[in-house]
Amino acid sequence: MAEQCEIEGLKSIRQRIAFYLDDLETSIGRLFSFSITGLILLSSVIFVIQTYPISTEFRYILEQIDRVIVIIFAVEYIVRFWVAEQKYQFFFNPFSLIDLVSILPYLLGIFNVSFLRILRWLRILRLIRFIDVKIYIFRLQTEDGIIFARIIFTLLTIIFVFSGLIYQVEKPVNPEIFGTFLDAVYFSVVTMTTVGYGDVVPLSEPGRFLTILMILTGIALIPWQVGDLIKQLVKTVNKVETICPGCGWSSHDPDAIYCKRCGTLLNPNHRYNDSENSNGKV
Repeated sequence: MAEQCEIEGLKSIRQRIAFYLDDLETSIGRLFSFSITGLILLSSVIFVIQTYPISTEFRYILEQIDRVIVIIFAVEYIVRFWVAEQKYQFFFNPFSLIDLVSILPYLLGIFNVSFLRILRWLRILRLIRFIDVKIYIFRLQTEDGIIFARIIFTLLTIIFVFSGLIYQVEKPVNPEIFGTFLDAVYFSVVTMTTVGYGDVVPLSEPGRFLTILMILTGIALIPWQVGDLIKQLVKTVNKVETICPGCGWSSHDPDAIYCKRCGTLLNPNHRYNDSENSNGKV
């Protein structure tokens, strides 16, 4: 009996932790999400600073801070794996793979696999898991606003990740052209916008391959999301602005009774009758 109670108690703890890991409604959930998001951004800023000439002491401090951040990421990954109901599905989940890849260079650092340094730029992709945090911060309450925010986030992510990758592979062979991270960002923006000045050109085969991959990624993702935005704008014409008292969502169908996001009754004075017909008429 005591063993059964212990098992049930452990299961309850795991469920509670799993809830807070992806929650934005409670103070604990928000604190965790904001903290992880801040660490991801801090880690990215550290990598950008390290591409510039800085003192040895300052570089050492940044490396120690980054090491602590990676340890936190590793602990978070282990905790998520522990609380997951389906371990196999968790491991092959895209978000989990991004988490694992973001800490892989340090996990394998003991083997001195130096080429894995390029994987560190993929840490920014961890923000995909916390896209709802960005939506919460900027108080986006409409679907078209959320889709637009995702387009901006996708574009910035493509530029940041590929700039980091191209910088890593081009810096050793083309240090005069790709001297800093800003040089790589300039090249990525010029390439993505098809301006093509030609003043910054990758010389290595990996750099050219990454350039092709960056263009194809932008062609595949951006128009697809812009299409979703256009379809949503067409749908918005038939929407009415009814603010949900629960979550604040304001874009609902004219005959909506409950919020499509949180399920809260939109009009507290309305009493829904079970005998209402299937067309939703009252």
